[in-house]
Amino acid sequence: MVLRTAVLVLSLAAAMQPAESVRTIEKGAQSNIDSARQAVARNDAELAALWKSHNYDKPAPKVDFSREIVVAVFMGSRPTAGFSVEILSAAERGGQMVVTYREKAPPADALTAQVLTSPYHIAAIAKTEKPVVFTSSSR
Repeated sequence: MVLRTAVLVLSLAAAMQPAESVRTIEKGAQSNIDSARQAVARNDAELAALWKSHNYDKPAPKVDFSREIVVAVFMGSRPTAGFSVEILSAAERGGQMVVTYREKAPPADALTAQVLTSPYHIAAIAKTEKPVVFTSSSR
């Protein structure tokens, strides 16, 4: 009985391990990337190309690619303020790194600024050689 309880406790603890940490590099409502896309940068050259598309006026941030990779979600052009996107987690599942994100839109009856926006979230996660897949969450 004690052995079964110990195995159950260890199994539950393993199942409840937190997702890999997500370190925000930049997040906002104005990107020069105006079509919806997800991106991964595994080295300086890939980050430089991504950053140039996103914000050509500002130099790319420094990332230690020996320890991290960069993931990004761009919502694309939206007709008003009030839209946002957030990378929630990154976790290895089924031989892949699954990046979960959530998009938000303003309520239908909200008063919003009539301005074009392009919401985005760019983050660093633990380095992995596994394929990265993005999944949207409605939570």
